[in-house]
Amino acid sequence: MVQRIVVVGAGIAGMQTALALRERGYDGGLTLLGAEPHPPYDRPPLSKDVLLGKAEHSRFEVDYPGLGVELLLGRRALAPDTARRTLRTEAAAGGGDAEELPYDRLVLATGARPVALPGLPGSAHLLRTHDDAVALKAALRPGARVVVVGAGWIGAEAATVARQLGCAVTVVEAAGTPLAGALPAEVGERMRGWYAQAGAELRTGAAVSGFSEGSVRLASGEVLPADVVVVGIGARPDTGWLQGSGIALDAGGAVAADDRLRASAEGVFAVGDCASFPSARYGARLSVHHWDNALQSPRTAAANALGADEVYDPVPYFWSEQFGRMVQYAGQHGPGDQPLWRGAAGDAAWSVLWLRGDVPVALLAVDRPRDVAQGRRLIERRTPVDRARAADPSVPLKEAVGG
Repeated sequence: MVQRIVVVGAGIAGMQTALALRERGYDGGLTLLGAEPHPPYDRPPLSKDVLLGKAEHSRFEVDYPGLGVELLLGRRALAPDTARRTLRTEAAAGGGDAEELPYDRLVLATGARPVALPGLPGSAHLLRTHDDAVALKAALRPGARVVVVGAGWIGAEAATVARQLGCAVTVVEAAGTPLAGALPAEVGERMRGWYAQAGAELRTGAAVSGFSEGSVRLASGEVLPADVVVVGIGARPDTGWLQGSGIALDAGGAVAADDRLRASAEGVFAVGDCASFPSARYGARLSVHHWDNALQSPRTAAANALGADEVYDPVPYFWSEQFGRMVQYAGQHGPGDQPLWRGAAGDAAWSVLWLRGDVPVALLAVDRPRDVAQGRRLIERRTPVDRARAADPSVPLKEAVGG
């Protein structure tokens, strides 16, 4: 009988796990443990409304006492003793004040940590937490010279906000195109012009070799003046605290969960950014660092923690707001999948559909929300399409189904 569940990580994945457990009728002990001092909050607004000053915070309005959820904030977890089913915690600020929590089920929801670079000066900022956003907001003054390292999703969003706040923005990217780690070069190349249109300078093929207070040094030897440095070069699963626990991690450091989101230790589950899972749909192990996964995976984990046998195999989805455009992506494409374009390079709105044979497996859309809604259903149902009709942007994707 499950009498006590401990959820480690008080982000959206941890919070959703707690809510899902209560919605499933679980009425036993439930502890939500968070290393930050803040109650659970939503991360996407940090790089948008919080930075722009449109919102002071992005906290979720949840009545934790009313739900019978014990919220332990400002405490970090230490490696669990999975044989004894206990978890030690301590004050996140360091020092003593250790506490041991027994559990029947343990849910890992610790998310990811941003990747830093060596030698960052005091003017440098990462953007992952509420405190990161508050500090960066204070630095983004009109006229400030901002250098953004990385032209990925976070880098593009940070550059977007900095320009809106009147900063002079230069984005440096070691790869040859924007979003090189996520999208093929021909797709990223279509986004290059967005930077110049917004008044930001984009330099690709420009690796950073070092920093000093007030400047960024490139591998070419050029030195860029910088009042503010923002580093957005990706994130890694926050699982270092699990070393010595016996819980298996994959090659990327994520908890290697199975298709029911069970970790390798009995009674332990993993959700959100800190986990990977095998996808029968895509024939690969997926590690999805996006909001939708943090929202959806807790429902499966909660059900299975209470005795269900549900498989987690979603069509991944995420969005990004860049330079006045809404970029949305659904699915998962691989090197062998064929891109099919809907719209010309000069069009304001366009999309690209990746096909495996005639079956769509992924779709990226720029300001074409209908393509996303209809394409996502085709991907979920593995519906073949007629290539000629699917390539015509005037034909709704739901009407491009193959014979």
